Amino acid sequence: VQLKESGGGLVQPGGSLRLSCLGSGFTFTTQWMHWVRQVPGKDFEWLASISVVTGRTHSADSVKDRFFISKDNGKNMVYLQMNNLTADDTALYYCAKSRLPDVPIETMQRGQGTQVTVSE
Repeated sequence: VQLKESGGGLVQPGGSLRLSCLGSGFTFTTQWMHWVRQVPGKDFEWLASISVVTGRTHSADSVKDRFFISKDNGKNMVYLQMNNLTADDTALYYCAKSRLPDVPIETMQRGQGTQVTVSE
């Protein structure tokens, strides 16, 4: 089972990034897929989830107007479109999966993460 994130990098405040996550080694369509992030020394923060079967999404209130989760079942891909980024969005971003929605982040299977740095 592998989750591989990509698309992170350095972006200026106000900019946008699209993170991608490729899932392999499991049946993609039986999962809920999530994006979470972590700043060193702080707890994980859940950002958004999507049902791979129905496309139903949930997003954290703190980012729901700026971050958008989507999927491509044919490619086993999940995406996170991030707009109007600020320095507070600087973090390591992880793709994660679970069989059910609304599960503790610690129980999700996560990838290695991709770093997003928002700075001038």
